[in-house]
Amino acid sequence: MLHNKLDMAIEQSCQVLIGKQQQVKLALTCLLANGHLLIEDLPGMGKTTLSHTLAKVLGLEYSRIQFTSDLLPADMLGINIFDNNEQTFRFHPGPIFNQLVLADEINRASPKTQSALLEAMEERQVSLDGKTRPLPSPFFVIGTQNPMHQSGTYPLPESQLDRFLMRIQLGYPDKEAEKSMLKTQLGSVQHEVKAVMDIAQFIELQNEACKVHASDELLNYILRLVTFSRESNQFANPLSPRATKALLSSAKASAFINNRDFLIPEDVQAILPAVAEHRLRSASSDFSAQGSLSKLLLEAIDPIAA
Repeated sequence: MLHNKLDMAIEQSCQVLIGKQQQVKLALTCLLANGHLLIEDLPGMGKTTLSHTLAKVLGLEYSRIQFTSDLLPADMLGINIFDNNEQTFRFHPGPIFNQLVLADEINRASPKTQSALLEAMEERQVSLDGKTRPLPSPFFVIGTQNPMHQSGTYPLPESQLDRFLMRIQLGYPDKEAEKSMLKTQLGSVQHEVKAVMDIAQFIELQNEACKVHASDELLNYILRLVTFSRESNQFANPLSPRATKALLSSAKASAFINNRDFLIPEDVQAILPAVAEHRLRSASSDFSAQGSLSKLLLEAIDPIAA
């Protein structure tokens, strides 16, 4: 059964990222919903490991772009180089031309380089020298970001933050998980991650996730959440129609991962912090405050109200 492959992907990923099942599920939810993922946390928390592991288990072509202050858009997108033998320009694609691209420490690059990702993330194509080139399908960007209080970081503009379907944090592992990680590192046997599906099967899973049924009551619940964010004066930025669609597609993928073909309020509640927090844009700069604004939303709106 195809759904068993999804369970295998979660199991293999959790063997690498010990004690992070919830974060693994959220990341997989984002990819099933055909969205881009932003992982925001301190260095050394496993952001790169999660990205590489997901690419392996899902059978996706993977590349990593290390964002630095001197990274140029051409370093990411590619460049036309003149071929003396054929007397013509030949395009040399950059690392963006892969199915899963890790944009590592995205907020260490200049705003000019950050903005070069916008067309790729939204349109899944790039324009170079007057020619549009399609990106592979499926195409995902997993961006990692360091806290704003660290030196050498540039805040991502709202337009680019909105391109990410979800933002998650990994956080510190608990004591037992970290002890197990140390034992694995010291042991002679390391967990070997293998692909559990091919591209066609992954796309089929995406299509099945889209078919999850959402009743009118569930749609009204999502709309009440969004409307409250717009009418309340407690949010710096309200949720946009793009965010509304993101809530629905993410909730469907979450329900599918939990082996259901219909939505319940808990599906929306499970993904709301990851989908909404970076869009609401709290005035607070406290990096540990993620979840506070979405909690306010959930507490204000009754899922069974008319």
